[in-house]
Amino acid sequence: MTRQAQDLSRRSVLKGSLMGGTLLALRRIPAYSQPTENGRLRLGGPVFEKWQDPQGWVNAVRRLGYRAAYCPVGPMASDDEVRAYEDAARKADIVIAEVGAWSNPISPDEPIRKAALEKCCTHLALADRIGARCCVNIAGSLGDTWDGPSARNFTQEAFDLIVQTTRSIIDAVKPTRTYYTLETMPWAYPDSADCYLRLFKAIDRKGFAVHLDPVNLVCSPQRYYGNADLIRECFEKLGPHIRSCHAKDILLQTKLTTHLDEVRPGTGGLDYAVFLKELSRFPGTPLMLEHLPNAEEYQKAADHVRTVAKGLGIFDLS
Repeated sequence: MTRQAQDLSRRSVLKGSLMGGTLLALRRIPAYSQPTENGRLRLGGPVFEKWQDPQGWVNAVRRLGYRAAYCPVGPMASDDEVRAYEDAARKADIVIAEVGAWSNPISPDEPIRKAALEKCCTHLALADRIGARCCVNIAGSLGDTWDGPSARNFTQEAFDLIVQTTRSIIDAVKPTRTYYTLETMPWAYPDSADCYLRLFKAIDRKGFAVHLDPVNLVCSPQRYYGNADLIRECFEKLGPHIRSCHAKDILLQTKLTTHLDEVRPGTGGLDYAVFLKELSRFPGTPLMLEHLPNAEEYQKAADHVRTVAKGLGIFDLS
């Protein structure tokens, strides 16, 4: 198992609205520069194949047909090693999409919170060293588990803690080539596009950006059946600031009361045609497969995404 698997084996995982004037003000935030790539999507995912050096990693990524990848090294990697992987990725036209910092930096348990803050800082620094598009974490939880639900997660206390914590991480690292991002979640902030905008305004740091996982926002039958409009709203309000996206799917079960299961892309109800159309408006934004048990399942997921894209005729995923 590669070192990246340690960051990938994690979690799963305001209520606030913006008045018209606030929304207009937030939309005046300068958009991040996006490379022109003729509409080509950068699909990526985990690499199960073992490798010995940067070229071996590049070859493994290429064999999967990916043009994006999770960070292949950990924060203890030397500057020379980091530089070697960055150079190899650039020469192979592979974007290092994200560095995962999965932890709970707002934990009520002080030792856990301190350890999480240290992890966020070291992983954000790694993302900056290697030139990844972002460092991603969830905002955290005030509940009993690091990524679980809690009534306190939807309080002003939680919102203020997220703002304070995110500022402290960015201010400590001062990234110049990457961004710290919070993954959208069903039972913690940010839980909607408007909530993300509210956080964006409150955090007020150039080093803060957006990570979009639309499946994590589907937390009710209403959102399940309306997920196409939900996806459109996210890209309309957040699109220029999205640094990376996760590719999953979700299935509404028929048993009471409400059961929503995360499943492989193509086996659930997420409108991938809309997802890919919206994503194609922001060329260069990676779409990263995750949370599948083995290489065969990832191949099936990649095949589905590529089939939908080919049918739309909007970009080449090779």
